[in-house]
Amino acid sequence: MKGMALTVGLSMVLTACSGGSGGGSATGSNSGGASEGEKPSTGTSEQANPVKLTFFNTSAEVNTVFEELFKAYNQINPNVTIELIPTPIGGAQLEKFQSLIASGSPANIANLDPGTIMQFESSFLDLESEKAKYEGLTKPGAIDAALLDGKFLGVPWTAQGYGLLYNKKAVEEATGAAFDPASIKTRDDLAALFEKIEAAGKAPVMIHGADWSLGAHYLGLTYSLQSDKVDTNRAFVDELKSGAADLATNEKFNGLMDTFDLLKQYNARKSDPLVADYMKDSTDFANGEAAFYFMGDWTWAVIGTLEGRDEEFGVIPVPISNNPDDFGNSQIAYSQPKLLAIDGSGSTPEQQEAAKAFVEWLVTSKEGQEAIVNKMGLAMPYKDVQATSTNVISNVVTQFVDAGKIIDIGVINYLPQDYWAKTGASMQKYLVGNIDRAALAAEVQDYWKANASR
Repeated sequence: MKGMALTVGLSMVLTACSGGSGGGSATGSNSGGASEGEKPSTGTSEQANPVKLTFFNTSAEVNTVFEELFKAYNQINPNVTIELIPTPIGGAQLEKFQSLIASGSPANIANLDPGTIMQFESSFLDLESEKAKYEGLTKPGAIDAALLDGKFLGVPWTAQGYGLLYNKKAVEEATGAAFDPASIKTRDDLAALFEKIEAAGKAPVMIHGADWSLGAHYLGLTYSLQSDKVDTNRAFVDELKSGAADLATNEKFNGLMDTFDLLKQYNARKSDPLVADYMKDSTDFANGEAAFYFMGDWTWAVIGTLEGRDEEFGVIPVPISNNPDDFGNSQIAYSQPKLLAIDGSGSTPEQQEAAKAFVEWLVTSKEGQEAIVNKMGLAMPYKDVQATSTNVISNVVTQFVDAGKIIDIGVINYLPQDYWAKTGASMQKYLVGNIDRAALAAEVQDYWKANASR
C-alpha cells in the first residue's frame, strides 16, 4: 500500500503512501490462524442491541474489499452494521478526518497512518488492555513497532516494504543474461545495469512523480538512513529543525540524491515526469515497459489483477553509495504503515467494544486474512495466517525481513503530517530541473526550521 506517507503510498496507495515502523515481519507466503492456544475471533460482541459503526479508511484502493468484509461480518453478527467513510487515492484524507472530529461525529474505527494517530492522540482509545493479546498473535517486535511514544493506540494489520521493484523478464530480455538481484550491491552496479538495459532499447526504470512517492518514500529515506535506531533518527530531524544539522552536507542525503540523479537519467517518464498516473505506471512496469520501478509491494493490488502481464517480480534495495557495506545498500525500507485505531472521544462504550471485536475478527479470521492477503495483496505481521499470498513482491520483502535486512522507517510516525506533501513538492521541482540540489536542500531545511515546534 502506498502508504502513501510508507506511510503515504505506504500511505497513499495504502494511503497511496505510507508510511510505520519496522519491528514486525511480513508474511508473504503465509501459513496457518491465531497463535497456539488462541482461536481466531468470530467477532461476536457482548451487545445484544443493534450497534452501528463507521469506518474511516485511508487505504482508498481497497474500499470495496472493506465493504465486502463489513457485509460478511454482519452475516455472523447481525446486531453490528459497519458503514464505510471512504477517501480518494491521493485525496485530502487528513482534512476529511479533521472535519469529522471537529463536527463531533468521529469515525468509530479509523485506518490511519501512525503519524495521524499521534497527531490526534487524545481522540483515540488507549488499547493497553488489548496489548498482551496482540503480542501473542503477532510476530516478534510487531507490537513494539506499533507503539507510539510507548502507547498502544492502534492495531497493526499490514506490513509493507519498498525499494526498486524489478521485472525479471524485462531485465533479462534487455541484457540477454540471467538476472541475479544480489549482484546489485552499489550505485555503480546499478548504473552499469541501467546502461545495458537502455542500450537494448528498453527503459531502465520508472519514477512515479507523485509528491507522496518522492517526498515520503524517496526523500523520506534521508531521515531513516541516519541510523538503525528510530530515536536517533528522531534526534536528527530535531537537529534539522534547530539548524544543528546541515542537510546540504549530510552524507546520506547526498548519497540518496546521487542515486536519484541516476534514476532521473534513465527514467521512463523523463519526457513528462510529473504525470504521476499510478495505474498506468504500475501497469506499464508489469508489462515490461520498464525494467525497474521505485515503488512498494502494495502495487500488487494493481499488478496482480492484470491479464497477460509478466510473471516474475521482486525488489532490491536502493543503493546509496559505492560501498556495499554501507547501511541501506543491502536493506529495504519496511514498516507497518497503517494502524486500526478506535475512537475514544465520541463513541459509546457499546460502539467501542463492538469496534474491538470487529478489529480482532478482521486480523484473526480466515475470511479477514484471505481478504487482506489476497484481495488487497498485502502481508500481515501475524504469526499464523490462514492465507497463502500470491503477492510475489511481498514474498521477497519477507525474505529481507526474515534476514533482518530492513530499514526501519518508524521515524516518519513522528513527523508533521504535511511533511511529504511540502518536501515532495520540492522534489518534484528537482525532478523536472527547476531547482538544483543546493536549492532542494535549502527548501527542505527551511521546511524543518519552519516546523520546529511540531
